Amino acid sequence: MGLFFNQKLAKYRKAMAEAKDYHTWRDAALELDYLEGHVEWKESYSSSLYNYELIYDRLMELKNAQQSRQHDRLIRSLREGLHHDLGNLGNPGLYHRSHVGTKHLIEEYVSQVCDAINYVCDNDLPELPLRQKLEFFKDTSLSFGHPSLLLSGGASLGLFHLGVIKALWERGLLPQVISGSSVGAIIAATLGTHTDAEIPDMLDPNKHNLKAWRWMGLVNGIQGKGFMDIQQLEGCLRSNIGEYSFQEAYQRTGRSVNISVSPVHEHQKSRLLSRYTSPYLLMWSGALASSAVPGIFPPVRLMKKDEHDNCVPYMSKLRWVDGSVVSDLPIDRLMHLYDVNFSIVSQTNPHIVPFLKKARSESAMSKLNIPWRVLKSEMRFHGKAVFDYLRKYAEPELVRQACGQAYTVLAQRYYGDVTIAPTYRFWHFSKMLSNPDTEFVKRLTLEGERATWPMISMIRSHSKISIALEEATERLRSRLQGRKADLKVVGG
Repeated sequence: MGLFFNQKLAKYRKAMAEAKDYHTWRDAALELDYLEGHVEWKESYSSSLYNYELIYDRLMELKNAQQSRQHDRLIRSLREGLHHDLGNLGNPGLYHRSHVGTKHLIEEYVSQVCDAINYVCDNDLPELPLRQKLEFFKDTSLSFGHPSLLLSGGASLGLFHLGVIKALWERGLLPQVISGSSVGAIIAATLGTHTDAEIPDMLDPNKHNLKAWRWMGLVNGIQGKGFMDIQQLEGCLRSNIGEYSFQEAYQRTGRSVNISVSPVHEHQKSRLLSRYTSPYLLMWSGALASSAVPGIFPPVRLMKKDEHDNCVPYMSKLRWVDGSVVSDLPIDRLMHLYDVNFSIVSQTNPHIVPFLKKARSESAMSKLNIPWRVLKSEMRFHGKAVFDYLRKYAEPELVRQACGQAYTVLAQRYYGDVTIAPTYRFWHFSKMLSNPDTEFVKRLTLEGERATWPMISMIRSHSKISIALEEATERLRSRLQGRKADLKVVGG
């Protein structure tokens, strides 16, 4: 009996590991949850990990108000009662107990909130005229906050991000706020210029220029001109991203793309390029600058569109390099610009991923490891101070630059509320600085999907309400604009 049971467990674990789509993975995960006894835990409301009584009360309040058509009560309940991570429902511990899903109470609450949002949005309510309804949803959305997706650097290994995007998009969980640095900037910019209807084409490697790398020789590299051809990379980006400015791309897709770039010159700080900070800047130009890895590519000049749609330099005397050097994941900046309350990070930097795995294993024993955690924090604090001093005053220049790199690695945060990362093997590194073929793109895309699927339940609990509010706001804007257009036609 025991042998048969273990064989069934092994069968479904293998099915999860080899799944090529979410439904296959989820079916196997649900079978494992049943065999391992997690179903009972999900069905039971109670747990010390969250305030289940509060969640239940809020669920019943919304359900009763909607079913009885008490619109004033429903509207006030949504406006006053919606808070991100209410009752600690996003606690990671609630999503590590089972392979898929979490407490049914949490899933029912999130679904009920989204249903109530759509009910208020899509029905004509005398208590809330259209213009007031739009303001209601804008205020509620601002109060609740927004999710974001941040894509790290990682050269060709960053194609893993495509799988993360695909998994989120297929489940209706792709945030509107996207940030990227280095290769993450390229993929963010490509996503930011493709509408939802065009995403299947974006994910098809046969429809893109994959020739980003061209070796320029040792002499060029030693002379500071870069070991790789920046013109080759520029041509690749322009063919995949197009000639859109940040503002034009947002108007086309509704996605707020943000790209990190790092300065070369003194008296300059890293910048987050976006439709707010640099609306006329060409998106391919921002991605190119963010991908200019020091030593591999030379620093580049940013380009923008002028008032006649001509491509002209932006601050022509300044040059910029790889955004991940100083700001791989600009979470704090996104919080200020977009009221971001939840960050999904796809992290592919090869010098960071191994430490993420180690940090996860250490966190599992955090209560037993307090002295080590204190010591590690102290070492990090003092290490930052030492490297900060050396990056300003050390000689020769090579040592100063190396200390600057060490400081930025220690000073940055490389993870989010949810962090999705690959498991690297030797073959990954052998292709890191080479032009990928379609099979390599498909393989990394599938790896990204498989790494994302276990996180779907947690991401849904955190971001589904935000996305429902954003979509409702857009529908109301469209209705209001349509009504204005009708009035113009009637008025002649």
